[in-house]
Amino acid sequence: MKLGVNVINFGAGAGPDALLGWARFAERAGFSLAMISDHAAVTQDVADLYPEPFYEPFTAMAWLAGVTEHLELGTSVAVAPYRNPLLTARMTTAIDQFSRGRVVLGVGVGWSAPEFAALNAPPFKRRGDVTDEYLAAVKALWTSERATYEGEFVSFRDVYTGPPPVRRPHPPIWVGGSSRAGLRRAVTYGDAWHPINPRPGWLRTKGMPGLRAEADAAGRDVPMLAVRIRANPGATRRDDAERLTGEGTMSQILDDVADLADLGAEYVVLDTVLENPSLRRPLEEDWRLLEKVANALFDAGLATPAGS
Repeated sequence: MKLGVNVINFGAGAGPDALLGWARFAERAGFSLAMISDHAAVTQDVADLYPEPFYEPFTAMAWLAGVTEHLELGTSVAVAPYRNPLLTARMTTAIDQFSRGRVVLGVGVGWSAPEFAALNAPPFKRRGDVTDEYLAAVKALWTSERATYEGEFVSFRDVYTGPPPVRRPHPPIWVGGSSRAGLRRAVTYGDAWHPINPRPGWLRTKGMPGLRAEADAAGRDVPMLAVRIRANPGATRRDDAERLTGEGTMSQILDDVADLADLGAEYVVLDTVLENPSLRRPLEEDWRLLEKVANALFDAGLATPAGS
């Protein structure tokens, strides 16, 4: 199993130096992947959870690609309807080239109706259908020298697509979302399913059985499991009904990740974001916490440090 880290790209203290610090920390501490969240318009409902300044993920990844050596860079998750798929495909391909094949495109449907309105994005209520079309269009653009796509929300003909991505047949697509439609989307378009902050046991009893059922119905392989969890070790054991996966004692965290490994997870992304932005920790404290959890997972043989 590989470990990733969720980079905090928003709020007090966010900036170029902090983003660079996250990337250098992740490479030094043995993480394989750094992921960056997405909001394109910080409306009030977004700011209540993710205060400004908010650094856009694709431009951040492009910069970090030039200051890292082996770290994969990804979005967790880019809101697919916010960007025309021709733009998403070309930006991702460029960053894939700049990084020599180290990009992961994590995508989701989004949740903020005011943000959709501010961006004049496609209808909020149709965001699932829009995401499906956009992903199909992106894959067409990545796998053809000249692409054509005809859909309800996007249509183009004979568009030249070069330069091609480094990673073939295309950069990995990780699909977020835990609804039945999200599972179906992961099976249809994803190289991985990317659930975020599940409750302990949910993946075993509902998530993975649902994913397998959708794969069976579609006659497709089950996509890779790549999970993002909280990294919030506390001194007190917490009941599973009150916590998210990755919260509680170090023993609980090790048990959580062991369960994910047993389910076949190939990546686990650790996230130090707290629900209340006012509780934000200093960066150095986040990094110490993440390194403590990562080293415990490495020592237990549950994860492999990058480069080893």
